[in-house]
Amino acid sequence: MSSEETEDLYTGTDFYCDVAIPHTDRLEVVHEDEWVLAFHHTRPYWVIHVVVVPKRHIASLTSVSAADEADVRALLSIVREIARDVEASHGAAAVLTNLGAYQDSKHLHVHIHSGRRLDQG
Repeated sequence: MSSEETEDLYTGTDFYCDVAIPHTDRLEVVHEDEWVLAFHHTRPYWVIHVVVVPKRHIASLTSVSAADEADVRALLSIVREIARDVEASHGAAAVLTNLGAYQDSKHLHVHIHSGRRLDQG
């Protein structure tokens, strides 16, 4: 089963804890260490679209506490590295995270993207 098929069939609330982190073999991994997983989005919105997540569950940017400091530092370090690489390779990069109703998967994750939106031809 491909990662896109897995995500299409997934009906839970935390794709990252339930599917991505335990099954990295289904992903196109960009970076993985003990703290962070980064991979090409399984259903990209942009030509270049990487998702970066802490491996330990943190619900959202707005729920981060002092206890999450090491995880968030590691996450932001990898976001910076990948964003720098995307900017160098493609001339531009954007970094975003979604909150509340915009956050489909209730696990802190950061999108790094570049290029045109795929749904805009």
